[in-house]
Amino acid sequence: MFQLGKTIVSEDIIEKDFVCNLSACKGACCIDGDAGAPLDAEEAQILKDIYPKVKPFLRQEGIDVIEKEGTSITTVFGEIETPLINGADCAYVIFDDKKTALCGIEEAYNQGEISWKKPVSCHLYPIRIKDYSEFSAVNYDKWEICDDACSLGKELQVPVYKFVKEALIRKFGEDWYMELEKVADKHLK
Repeated sequence: MFQLGKTIVSEDIIEKDFVCNLSACKGACCIDGDAGAPLDAEEAQILKDIYPKVKPFLRQEGIDVIEKEGTSITTVFGEIETPLINGADCAYVIFDDKKTALCGIEEAYNQGEISWKKPVSCHLYPIRIKDYSEFSAVNYDKWEICDDACSLGKELQVPVYKFVKEALIRKFGEDWYMELEKVADKHLK
């Protein structure tokens, strides 16, 4: 672990390799698990505001859940998340013709309907951020459904932090990312 500003960063994000391999995993991270995508309060409000523009891109099952539970939910632990369809799929998941899970929010973004790509927790994956009172922990989330992404990352020699560069800059800023690159360069020599 090392410190960058008000973050404590796991060395795994510079030592491990990762490139999403959607053709292999079919977007399993959006349909497996027992919780929705983590959101902060600002993102929950954004989802509420953009929902009318995202709705046409969603499956009926997702629309039904969102209109019953809301564009986001608050768990018994006080955490804000995207709602789930039958405790599995994120309510914003759509599927392409190859049955690969995609993000309906991102599809609305790609089609120019909205200017917000998707929740930062999704954009950052496989990095997870845990906020504490004095700092944020930046960790690599190793999940067996991403084994193909690890293999592809190793083959292409792309470390996790480079794979999620855009998302890290979105979350922490360009200066923070440039400092991370300096640490990575020193660490990997």
